Amino acid sequence: MLYHMREIAHAGLAPARAAADLTSRMLRHPDNPWRETAAARWLSASCELFDNVTRRYDKPEWGLHSTLIDGAQVPVNLEVVQREPFCDLLHFRRGAVRDDPRLLVVAPMSGHYATLLRDTVRALLPNHDVYVTDWLDAAMVPLVDGGFDLDDYIDYVIGFLHTLGPDTHVLAVCQPAVPVLAAVSVMAARKDPLAPPSMTLIGGPIDTRVSPTVPNDLAMNHPLEWFESNLLATVPATFPGFGRRVYPGFMQLSGFISMNIQRHVDAHQDFFNHLVQGDGDSAQHHRDFYREYLAVMDTSAEFYLQTISTVFQEHALPRGVMHHRGELVDPGAIEHTALLTIEGGKDDISGPGQTEAAQGLCCNLPAARKLHYVQPEVGHYGTFSGRRWRELIVPVIGEFIRASAGGPVSAKAPASRGRKKRPSPP
Repeated sequence: MLYHMREIAHAGLAPARAAADLTSRMLRHPDNPWRETAAARWLSASCELFDNVTRRYDKPEWGLHSTLIDGAQVPVNLEVVQREPFCDLLHFRRGAVRDDPRLLVVAPMSGHYATLLRDTVRALLPNHDVYVTDWLDAAMVPLVDGGFDLDDYIDYVIGFLHTLGPDTHVLAVCQPAVPVLAAVSVMAARKDPLAPPSMTLIGGPIDTRVSPTVPNDLAMNHPLEWFESNLLATVPATFPGFGRRVYPGFMQLSGFISMNIQRHVDAHQDFFNHLVQGDGDSAQHHRDFYREYLAVMDTSAEFYLQTISTVFQEHALPRGVMHHRGELVDPGAIEHTALLTIEGGKDDISGPGQTEAAQGLCCNLPAARKLHYVQPEVGHYGTFSGRRWRELIVPVIGEFIRASAGGPVSAKAPASRGRKKRPSPP
């Protein structure tokens, strides 16, 4: 019912959005003699603001067509290496012959599309052969393709590492830190020769008992039945995934926004003012950001519920009781895959210490193969996007990955603006 009501509301607003768009275009038309008047600017800005907050945003494009290698721009072509019902494995093939480390970037399945990692990929491309998991909107996956849960997620990671072959490094951003650590643990226990030489976990909820945040408290303060009753919906007949139970993207988005509601209100007020004042650059920056931020996808209900239960309520992985299809997930089995954990000093999604917990879980990995890096004054998104990500964190990752090929790992914090800690031997 919730999904259907949202679709009805969206359809009902269609005429108003069309009228607002037409009005805004007429007011801004070069031949309109009144377009520079204060009234015209105000009304045009109001129409565009209305359209922006009521429209549906499609999946954004990656827009990564070139990268800088050795001082020269080289083309980048996006290829689909492998298709699965719930994910496409993408390859950003660079037009340059280089023996750079092959890196699988595992994107989060947490509402936003993988394109949220555009800045992540852009910064990694010059020195890495980058592959990315491009998770699909569950509402677009027919029921005939089956379900998708946390166990399937782990299987996908293992399968992609097998597809890419030996010496493939893996990097997880936020939510996939748990399934990636689980996947590598399972591979290590099986003595899988294709286990990655290094694993980088960025801002992930390995142990949410440490520095719990607002989302962590929400998960702990409600039984699993509450999430199932209040946050899940059935995909309506207008989508290929008709009949599938999902955690809707618009519900996830409302949760994201509610955490910083005043910040978003202020941003839209500023956007309105920029439009009225004719500040095109600032207005375009707002459009670009919210075109990405407001583009959301549905998550399968079974994956969502299993993640809430396993990761945020039972804390199964740090307690040593997590299983994958009946097989115990034991990070202690990891003896060769080098581990880098990265946290932001002001992360309000995955609190400081939650990702670092992986260091202690990998108790049989030599201390010389483990590194923990904290970037001060950086929030959650700053750990994988923005200036500090590009200038300070990426060099640490690049040096770590190359060093992990053999011997002790090391990484220098650029300009001493980050903190790195090597854990004490267990």
